[in-house]
Amino acid sequence: MNVENKLIPILREGVDVIKMIFFRKLRDYLEGAYPDKEPVYVNRLAGAIVNDLFGSAPPEEKFAAFAEENAFFIEKELQNLALNLKDMCIPLTDALRIQFLCDHQEGVDSTGILTRARDRGILIVDREVPLPARFISMARRLGSAFHLVQAT
Repeated sequence: MNVENKLIPILREGVDVIKMIFFRKLRDYLEGAYPDKEPVYVNRLAGAIVNDLFGSAPPEEKFAAFAEENAFFIEKELQNLALNLKDMCIPLTDALRIQFLCDHQEGVDSTGILTRARDRGILIVDREVPLPARFISMARRLGSAFHLVQAT
């Protein structure tokens, strides 16, 4: 197994950590933005937004149906994300770019995901693509701060 084959799963793990942090911060924001909604709705909306941003298919039919029924709110929140969760733009930019690089290494074209993030004002275009070690370090540092991973 070469270094590249070992690196991709580690990088994807870092992307997942950023996604979990984003989910938590987004859920907290949405609780305030939709005070009349039940926690289950807020959790599903946050999950649907994360899935949409990262181009992930919902894991179950009920989540796909929820995303379809709430497409307006998902898009509205994604369009306003750079304003409402500005502090997440750097980690999201890096995670989306790392995901793109991993996808590319595996023969998957995820250019559309980057394009949609850019068009929504989430992707910081002039930010350099992070080196793998720097991205992993950032993901671990943030993950530790959110008690998602143990500090190394």
